[in-house]
Amino acid sequence: MFITVLRSLAFNIALYVAFLVISLLLSPVLLLPQRTVLRVAKIWASSSLWLLKVVAGVDIEVRGREHLPQGPFLVASKHQSALETIALVTLVPIPTFILKRELMWLPIFGWYLNRTGMISVDRGARAAALKSMTKYARRAIALDRQIIIFPEGTRRPVGAEPAYKWGVAHLYDALQVPCVPIALNTGLFWPRRTFLRHPGTAVIEILPPVAPGLPKEAFLAEISARIETASNALVAETQPS
Repeated sequence: MFITVLRSLAFNIALYVAFLVISLLLSPVLLLPQRTVLRVAKIWASSSLWLLKVVAGVDIEVRGREHLPQGPFLVASKHQSALETIALVTLVPIPTFILKRELMWLPIFGWYLNRTGMISVDRGARAAALKSMTKYARRAIALDRQIIIFPEGTRRPVGAEPAYKWGVAHLYDALQVPCVPIALNTGLFWPRRTFLRHPGTAVIEILPPVAPGLPKEAFLAEISARIETASNALVAETQPS
């Protein structure tokens, strides 16, 4: 346990230092086209995953890459950890995250979120937030980007009761593109609300896409069942070393 604490502490320090170095040294790209700024985001994400493996001993296995469609699509991912947020930047060609608007206000990090075209949501606005989210998501889809949403809205601890929100079904119905469900067990290795990182191999599993056209209620039932079943299987299969 003592070694895990030391490695976790070292990783967290390295993660923030690397972010500051990369984001500040490459900050002139903020004046360049959006796709160039996205490349910097992918460099940061890849370096973060490398640090996680080398310093904290947490590797990532990605299954089902063949299920990612070409062109624009919607991603509905289980959310247990910050780990999948970083990993999805590297896995999805032109990622567009749906995220809470407070993140856009952060110094430096928020600048990159704004310049890379992420979609912020005011959680307190409800109907207005849903309308705004849909408008900007349609614009991103028209540019052949991929929309990433965490259907439960926030990180959930491993084993917690599922809490899927209506927003993902609304986007699926409005965008009329395939939806790719993603299951994972990352919360075993990078738990929320703690600095500890437990060594082992986290698994992110990309499931077969759901074609557009289902009724919203049927779609929400379908993806929640598939994501939860696959995530529970991964948690049972893989434990931290």
